[in-house]
Amino acid sequence: MSSLLNVTFPVLAHWMIVCLLSPFFLGVIARVKAFFSGKAGPPVLQPYFDLARLFRKKCVYSSTATWVFRAAPVIILAAMMALSLLVPFGICKAPVQFSGDILLAVYLLALGRFFMILAALDTGSSFEGMGASREAFFSCLSELALFMNFITLALLTRSISLARMIGADVPIVWGGMEPTLLLAVASLFIVLLAENRRIPVDDPETHLELTMIHEVMILDHSGVDLAYLLYASALKLFIFFGILVSIIVPVRTGYPVTDTAIFLGGMLGLAALVGIVESSMARLRLNRVRLLLLISFALAFFGLIVTLWRA
Repeated sequence: MSSLLNVTFPVLAHWMIVCLLSPFFLGVIARVKAFFSGKAGPPVLQPYFDLARLFRKKCVYSSTATWVFRAAPVIILAAMMALSLLVPFGICKAPVQFSGDILLAVYLLALGRFFMILAALDTGSSFEGMGASREAFFSCLSELALFMNFITLALLTRSISLARMIGADVPIVWGGMEPTLLLAVASLFIVLLAENRRIPVDDPETHLELTMIHEVMILDHSGVDLAYLLYASALKLFIFFGILVSIIVPVRTGYPVTDTAIFLGGMLGLAALVGIVESSMARLRLNRVRLLLLISFALAFFGLIVTLWRA
């Protein structure tokens, strides 16, 4: 009984932290964007209110939709929750970690995207099919940059476990590795914007079907299903924030309160940076999005070259 508790308690505690905090940073981003546009903006807790409202509503399904459309939101949310178990957040170590778990993390991301595309195609809508096509194309480019950065981090830390690669157990030391880590951080930040479909890759607040990528894929979802998808998006953003902050602020003072404050400060700073980027830039044309992702790949590639040259 005690061994079962030792296994389940860290998992449940990790999920509680992730599920409670992840919508908050969406509210921070919206608040920062409102500040720079001179508006009062929604409250920081607005994403929680939106999710609570959607969870109280029923789902409406198209007559052309099959079980794939109904199952996709649950599978996507489950994939993101499983992925969160592989990522440490500050002093909260990853409950699940083993050598090679980075491949599982990448495949969980791919699983969520695969069912998102399937659900969009299952509706029979030409607009959602168009969004699915764009999602598949741009994700191929972002995954190349993501894999290249993971290879660089694996060489630096001599580990293929995600927790170790981002310095959870032994913090990454910036001294002597500034060029490599700067290139990796810049590349991963672009990947963060692309994977979460933020400006300048996509606008999560637009309703113009011809210019949307992710949002057009969830037009037919409603009620609890839409809440699952929005929650999964918040979890995914939180996970990418956690990975980047663990690399940028590898601080371990030995004091839990101080380490937690530093980590949360880094998360808030990164959320504010995303809000500033979205406030100061316009959405790129679709033919220029691929150029941005190729820049991310180039940064990751040069980071790998520098790592191999220093080895």
